Amino acid sequence: MNDIQRAAQLLRQGELVALPTETVYGLGADALNPAAVAKIFAAKGRPSDHPLIVHLADASQIMSWAREIPKDAIALARAFWPGPLTLILKKGEGVPDLVTGGQDTVGLRVPNHPVALELLRAFGSGVAAPSANRFGRISPTTAAHVHQELGSRVALILDGGACEVGLESTIVDLSRGVPVILRPGAIGADDIARVLGRRPRLRAELEGAAEEGATPRVSGALAAHYAPRTPLELVAIDALAAQSRPGDAVLARCAAPAGLADGVTWVQAPADPAGYGHDLYAQLRSLDESGAARILVEAPPATPEWAAVADRLGRAAVGSGEDDET
Repeated sequence: MNDIQRAAQLLRQGELVALPTETVYGLGADALNPAAVAKIFAAKGRPSDHPLIVHLADASQIMSWAREIPKDAIALARAFWPGPLTLILKKGEGVPDLVTGGQDTVGLRVPNHPVALELLRAFGSGVAAPSANRFGRISPTTAAHVHQELGSRVALILDGGACEVGLESTIVDLSRGVPVILRPGAIGADDIARVLGRRPRLRAELEGAAEEGATPRVSGALAAHYAPRTPLELVAIDALAAQSRPGDAVLARCAAPAGLADGVTWVQAPADPAGYGHDLYAQLRSLDESGAARILVEAPPATPEWAAVADRLGRAAVGSGEDDET
């Protein structure tokens, strides 16, 4: 029995399997088995009212998981699946409440990773799979990160190498007639607009707008998330050197300046948003393990192409320095 067959068998038996995707590694369970899904929440220390994303092998399976599927969903699935895009739709009959956090919507996507797709085809059904890390912590982008985070809590870790994208999928809500980006990712608003012929709205635009109805809860939307245990602060580039002190670690898109204080670790990140996002979690994890007193991160540009990075860093700053039980 090869690893894929073994993983599919474990899923059928109600066990947890970590699988690689192009975004981050996921902690997978049979999405139709509430007892198996409950193991995800226990392993991660994740509150049970937080919805999970269901991963499918093919866009045709969407009919089994959602109802009232709008034309926008079909257009986006054709354009971006397999890929780093999650669609929020009205859930179909038989989707367990534990998967949706008790909501009437479900998040669906087809990942773009050969190992994930092979497993999903072998399993034959949907796999609920949030990031394979302790709740609120830095998402894993290698199999080694999963082992470090979860260890024996997972029955099998499928090693598919380092994740190609490195940040979680874009989440688009299509459950209320107007497309809304609830979490930014590699697929941006401009990409979506080119497919739909109109620009999606942003989550912030709907906050407090009662006439739009309640915004569905989705993965990764808490103010504190993706966080290291080491305190993390976002600092403007022209203030990084002045604010750093011995024992600090700095992550910036430029080389260390002359006159940097002794005892400051300066790490240069890629200057482009795709490269920066690809490396971000691995770099934060490494700095978190370095023994630094603080992690100072250059605040990213306030431009659309940096939206996903800015979102993750903002949540990491809020959640940093807290223990795993918060």
